[in-house]
Amino acid sequence: MPRERPRHQPQGRGRPGDQAEFLFGWHPVEEALRAGRRRVQAVWAAARLAPPRREILEAAAALRGLTVETVDAQRLQELVGHEEHQHVGARVGPLPLLELETLLEQAAGESAPLYVVLDNLQDPHNFGAIVRTALCVGATGVIIPKDRSAPPSPAVSKASAGALEHVRLVRVTNLVRSLEALQGAGTWVVGLDRDGPENLFEAHLDGPLALVLGSEDRGLRPLVKRHCDRRVHIPQASGFDSLNASVAAGVALYEAFRQRHGVAAPPAGSSREATEG
Repeated sequence: MPRERPRHQPQGRGRPGDQAEFLFGWHPVEEALRAGRRRVQAVWAAARLAPPRREILEAAAALRGLTVETVDAQRLQELVGHEEHQHVGARVGPLPLLELETLLEQAAGESAPLYVVLDNLQDPHNFGAIVRTALCVGATGVIIPKDRSAPPSPAVSKASAGALEHVRLVRVTNLVRSLEALQGAGTWVVGLDRDGPENLFEAHLDGPLALVLGSEDRGLRPLVKRHCDRRVHIPQASGFDSLNASVAAGVALYEAFRQRHGVAAPPAGSSREATEG
């Protein structure tokens, strides 16, 4: 099976060519150590880190053959480049990414894979919150475009409470072609669109599904809309413009989760194969 490949763009403030990133915050560092997907180069803790967390951090680092270096808070801020470090930081290698073909191969054994597709989502906090929810509902993977989209940065890992360190992530050059590849693999592509004709809570989301979410200000791009099999909206009681992107994603993902794991299963025939066959 093809291996995950690292991103090639150097990030962070490491030595030239070392492709280092600097994680900051308790959860991103702890989850990076637990996940074992990144090459962890150094782990730092401020002297003020409380003993229970320090012991947990030291134990997790020891399993990776590392020791935790104690530094003062100001030095830690200089190292990670961020003041919201919660007394913990780490220098790590790039997050490994998957090719779409590899993700589809890995999902071949799943009866109803669930993909989260982000169409030019710009805000790292929304990105992180969506990744966190995607991991909680057991999503198969998250797919993002390489251009005009928030990258999977340390800020996203912080916003995701470390969930980014575990999720299977794909960055693609052409999102529309990726949707076509998902459809070719028997996946329904459903766009979350405030002008969508179908009510989210009346849509079948229990089969192989790619849920497509648009950018914060413009939603789904027209070409992406045209490549969706269905477009659904979240009903609202007021005439207020729209929900926050990450909140809307959470509502939609948990509706899919409810249908997949609820007591009463939705009617049969909701999968692409069953409908087209």
